[in-house]
Amino acid sequence: MADASAGGSLDDYPTIDPTSFDVVLCGTGLPESILAAACAAAGKTVLHVDPNPFYGSFYSSMPLPSVPSFLSPDSSTPCPSSSTTASSPATAAYTAVDLERRSLYSEVETSGTVPEQSRRFTVDLVGPRLLYCADEAVDLLLRSGGSHHVEFKSVEGGSLIYWDGALCPVPDSRQAIFMDSTHRSKEKLNLRDNLKEKTLLFRFFKLVQSHIAASSSADKDGEGEASGKISEEDLDLPFIEFLKKQQLQPKIRAVVLYAIAMADYDQDAADSCEKLLTTRDGIKTLALYSSSIGRFANAQGAFIYPMYGHGELPQAFCRFAAVKGALYVLRMPVTALLVDQEKKRYIGTRLASGQDILCQQLILGPSYKIPSLDMSSGTSDSNLTRKVARGVCIISSSIKQASSNVLVVFPPKSLQEQQATAVRALQLSSNVAVCPPGMFMVYLSTPCTNAFTGKQYINKAMEVLFSTQASDDSEGHLETTSRNIEDTKPALIWSYVYVQEITQGTSGTVLSCPMPDENLDYRDILESTKQLFTDTYPNEEFLPRNAAPKYADDDSDLAE
Repeated sequence: MADASAGGSLDDYPTIDPTSFDVVLCGTGLPESILAAACAAAGKTVLHVDPNPFYGSFYSSMPLPSVPSFLSPDSSTPCPSSSTTASSPATAAYTAVDLERRSLYSEVETSGTVPEQSRRFTVDLVGPRLLYCADEAVDLLLRSGGSHHVEFKSVEGGSLIYWDGALCPVPDSRQAIFMDSTHRSKEKLNLRDNLKEKTLLFRFFKLVQSHIAASSSADKDGEGEASGKISEEDLDLPFIEFLKKQQLQPKIRAVVLYAIAMADYDQDAADSCEKLLTTRDGIKTLALYSSSIGRFANAQGAFIYPMYGHGELPQAFCRFAAVKGALYVLRMPVTALLVDQEKKRYIGTRLASGQDILCQQLILGPSYKIPSLDMSSGTSDSNLTRKVARGVCIISSSIKQASSNVLVVFPPKSLQEQQATAVRALQLSSNVAVCPPGMFMVYLSTPCTNAFTGKQYINKAMEVLFSTQASDDSEGHLETTSRNIEDTKPALIWSYVYVQEITQGTSGTVLSCPMPDENLDYRDILESTKQLFTDTYPNEEFLPRNAAPKYADDDSDLAE
């Protein structure tokens, strides 16, 4: 892997040899890195460049002092000019079209004081983000050998849901359901009503497990129907309507919808809900959640988190691609795209060194504006309509007593009546090597179409979870009589709140990779990445299992 100098003169950049590749990728975000690995595994020649001195791009983990300049770059820093003399073949019949980059972050606000040991804090640009123990991203790491470059820790504190002014644990087993004393409404219920509520929840989970088992059996036996399966009519219902049919109370429905099925939008507002979850989709996520619990003997709960941050994931796939022959050059901006005017298609890139690189397929990171060729390329700035508001916080103590890592979910309307989307917060500790001992990092996010509203939800969740010098200690404290939470809120030391654009992956003469989305996991991003690969190489297998390097210490225990 080469590393270009940070300088700006042409002599500071390395000369790349050869000058023609099957695939050229610009940016080392997770989708680009997975695509590089898949292309290299398929036997393609790959050049992978990045203008940054680090891997990960918009999916990276970086020291805290580096975050402000990345989120708020100088607006006057376009791609370097492509007017330099190109070291291109004399017979090349193409022209260079300047490439521009757009800012995908906005509305950045900082409060508090940065701790003295600021470089010991590592910030995830994709946070909050977790991996299910049983999801396909983990399987890809195992298949590609990437798991040998990444170590994981479990989210041992489990999940909490904010309901009626209190943080309540999310049950993940029959034992958890009947041991939990908080699954009751705000009004005090008698023991019989409380037991009935828990029994209904347990029956629901049993129904889901029976459906999963029956579906798996039917798939193996090739049968269309199997006893124990939920009917097709119910599977097509809105999930919330199915939960009501099971007589689940509002709080239990919120637990299932927002803390397990991970719905983002208010499912009670069917007419205005941007993404109404069907029973089929809800059960699919519940099945993933259930199969994740206990998959790895040394992982507690359903979720795991990569040591040192999510920026380790792109690096793992880049290492795999390099082993398969891909060439890597950091600190190498792309200044222009090369166009075959006769065929009206892009055929390569011009690098900041002035060197022209030809290729069969171009793959760009999400910040690049792809110039129009007056042809259907499948790319457009019109997809810049969705946003996600994010927050990054440093706090003085744990949200949940005696827990290092914990997920908190704020369902719609739990923070304020107008709240239309769920807010999620993920607390991380020093045991995942992202902060010094005694400190905690907390990431928050919520999807939004309006930056003001999204940031308002994030700030409200922060007010609920943390205390600040400016806040009134007599207001906003969480009720602690029914939960195992500290009596006082953690002190908020420093915070960063901002809004990020969400772009989709697009196919065409140039592939454009997606930005981190609003989800807690990588399922949608991975599906989009696989589709981009299939659109480009329909006859190639996506990261085949036999492509992984062999390791002597290979095992299946991913989390520690």
